[in-house]
Amino acid sequence: MQIAGIIPARYASTRLPGKPLALIKGKPMIRHVYERSCEVLDCVIVATDDKRVAGAVEKFGGRAVMTSAAHRSGTDRCAEAAEKLRNCSGKFPDVIINIQGDEPFVSPDQIRQLSAAFSDNKTNIATLIKQIKVSDELFNPDLPKVVFSLKKEALYFSRSPIPYLRDAEKNSWTEKSFFYRHIGMYGYRTNTLLELAQLTPSPLESAESLEQNRWLENGYNIKVIVTRHDTVSVDTPEDLERVNKM
Repeated sequence: MQIAGIIPARYASTRLPGKPLALIKGKPMIRHVYERSCEVLDCVIVATDDKRVAGAVEKFGGRAVMTSAAHRSGTDRCAEAAEKLRNCSGKFPDVIINIQGDEPFVSPDQIRQLSAAFSDNKTNIATLIKQIKVSDELFNPDLPKVVFSLKKEALYFSRSPIPYLRDAEKNSWTEKSFFYRHIGMYGYRTNTLLELAQLTPSPLESAESLEQNRWLENGYNIKVIVTRHDTVSVDTPEDLERVNKM
């Protein structure tokens, strides 16, 4: 089974313009992500909308493809990059791993976990989740939460705490039940990825501003894998300053 990693990297971040090229310990952030991904995958490509990012990737010996600036999500950008991979090689990889370009400390173990999920032929989409153990995370709307079935398939993603514990004080919820946050790395069968890119926005996606709800609303199953590794996203100048001190 051939697995390729695609790192969507949009230049025009509102809160941190030129984010993929922001320096962390003297290296562009995109290079940190790329090199960690290459510890696991033989084929890794940066999908970007800006020649400056593509040039930086090629300068350190990486591979980049240009994609449209109009994409609304990393999934759509991955789908275009996958099409271009087929144009170059004549065939698609079997599985695409969508690796977040703004998480410079991504764990290679997370990529291994996600890749392993596709040894099950029934898995078409997979993603990572991590148990929430503190209330600050549980009630933070910037950290999407997920509930899932006994088969470890996602039922719903929300920015609100789910499930709601009716008979417990909110400050004790993490002690009374299990809660999980979504880690935004995905794996898809390549044909499934191309199908997802054709779907139109859905009501629950629009309500929560979470694209994965679009897939659920359209009947796709999303396998969830519990990881012990956390992620560190860089979205603001303050985040950049913090990670440079880590």
